[in-house]
Amino acid sequence: MASYGYKVVLTSSMALFFVIASCDSEWDVATATFYGDERGGGTMVCSSYNNLKPVIDFLSPEGACGYGDLFKQGYGLETTALSTALFNNGLTCGACYEVMCYNSKWCHPGSIHVTATNFCPPDPSKTREAGAWCNPPYKHFDLSEPMFLKIAVYQAGIVPVQYRRVSCVKTGGIKFVISGNPYFILVLIYNVGGAGDVQQVAIKGSKTSWVQMSRNWGQNWQTGTQLVGQSLSFQVTTSDGKMLQSDNVAPDNWQFGQTYEGKQS
Repeated sequence: MASYGYKVVLTSSMALFFVIASCDSEWDVATATFYGDERGGGTMVCSSYNNLKPVIDFLSPEGACGYGDLFKQGYGLETTALSTALFNNGLTCGACYEVMCYNSKWCHPGSIHVTATNFCPPDPSKTREAGAWCNPPYKHFDLSEPMFLKIAVYQAGIVPVQYRRVSCVKTGGIKFVISGNPYFILVLIYNVGGAGDVQQVAIKGSKTSWVQMSRNWGQNWQTGTQLVGQSLSFQVTTSDGKMLQSDNVAPDNWQFGQTYEGKQS
């Protein structure tokens, strides 16, 4: 597992946190294609293979990680869908990668940094040679078209790449979007710096002890504990074992459908 270091700077004018992290993970090899269009259209929904019709369409426009509008959430076009071998059933959502094209005449020099926000579904009816690049056990990045064009030419379609995990640099604190009802609370967690991918979440009401949440899908975490009318605190643990605790993130009059901001360090 990569090691991460953190530096936090608070600007007095904007009162925003900038998380600057370093990572020494090793390079690995994979392939990369793209989906959507030159403006990023289609990057919020279930991924397709290299601009072809989606193999399956089982997800809402929120994407497989649940982030929804990637521009509104701050991810923009610097995103990727991952094949089964990398997606880890959604636990890798939020992880950041450096990707570069290599060993191909179609390559552009340099690398890109992207965040995992979606899933590239396998197609058991096809072989890898027939275009099912996301079938297990292959490691594959399905990039937004603008990001693909930074490392390779459009005509390539698919290129070999080198990649490595890197630390996520985020502005502002961890975001918590609370939805559900008084008997079932679902919390979407995004904008996580450092390792980026959340592995465990605990929630605490002002009148309760810490309650371990279970992952519903993507980075949506749930609990059946009734917490309406209580201020809420969160403990978020990422894949490098770092736990961030944000106390009283949501006041006791919090509302469903609202977004609340926690700590980043």
